[in-house]
Amino acid sequence: MSPSIKQLKYLCAVAEHKHFTKAADACFVTQSTLSAAIAELESQLDAKVFERNKKSVLITPLGEKLLKQARVILGDVEDFVALAKAHAEPLSGDLRLGVIPTIGPFLLPPMLTSLRRNYPKLKLFLKEEMSAQLERQLQQGQLDLIILALPYALPDMEVISLCKDEFLLCLPPGHAFEKLKQVEQGQLRGESLLLLEEGHCLRDHALEACQLKAAATDIVYQGNSLHTLVQMVANGLGLTLLPAMSVAADVLGDTHLSIKHFSNENVDREIGMAWRKTDPRRDDYLLLAEHIKAHLSATANTESSEAAVKKAAAKTAVKKKAPANKALARKGL
Repeated sequence: MSPSIKQLKYLCAVAEHKHFTKAADACFVTQSTLSAAIAELESQLDAKVFERNKKSVLITPLGEKLLKQARVILGDVEDFVALAKAHAEPLSGDLRLGVIPTIGPFLLPPMLTSLRRNYPKLKLFLKEEMSAQLERQLQQGQLDLIILALPYALPDMEVISLCKDEFLLCLPPGHAFEKLKQVEQGQLRGESLLLLEEGHCLRDHALEACQLKAAATDIVYQGNSLHTLVQMVANGLGLTLLPAMSVAADVLGDTHLSIKHFSNENVDREIGMAWRKTDPRRDDYLLLAEHIKAHLSATANTESSEAAVKKAAAKTAVKKKAPANKALARKGL
């Protein structure tokens, strides 16, 4: 008897969560149902997939090989279903899109309005995760396509570029760089740098774009979101690197922080979209990519980042003048 699709889904869930109860919750079944299905799978294969004890669940070396193949099979099953949907009108029906946290909040909200207007029959399901989780869910067929920062290893996936996203330097109040028009990459060496924690690809892309190694800077704080990093900068803990996309979306809020461009070229990251090469809805994904590019072009993303820098500078100037204005007001002038 061959393993069922459901058993393969359970296998992948246990491997991901390393916990039978959590895997069962993720699959919306009881733990006993999931455990019985895994036990039956191991019996069918006459092989041990997991090592179990009271504290942990480990996947065996053979289990790792089976897991890799299971993910491919699940992806192929989703492509099989998608083949039937491919004959429908363009960008209609369900579409499961994954996006990383340093892109989703800044790209998607303004873009979704025009997407709904142009493709009213499209039902978009969004998932925000870090790159590794998105890649795994795409491979397993849990997602149809993903948007993330490149470069990122994506075997068996088709990848296209959507845009370049410039890195901007965010300065704490009173920093010496405030007097500079632009900053050179080398000037960051030795500075107190605030970065996203391990697992966020923005961290590595930012260091690589600035030609820095972690050892060359004093990494004093590791946050889990760009908004958190901005607040840390506002409290004088150090400086950070922000994607222009986030600055244009007003990630600074009312912090009155200074933003500087780099004088060096190519201090940026590349935003890309990826899907399984076997997915028959390729034309739909290319159409969505063109829609996103058109949106970015219409909103003049590069110019918006420049405008955001000027806006931040204006806010900073107003903040610095505020005490003097208050003093004049107290004197009745």
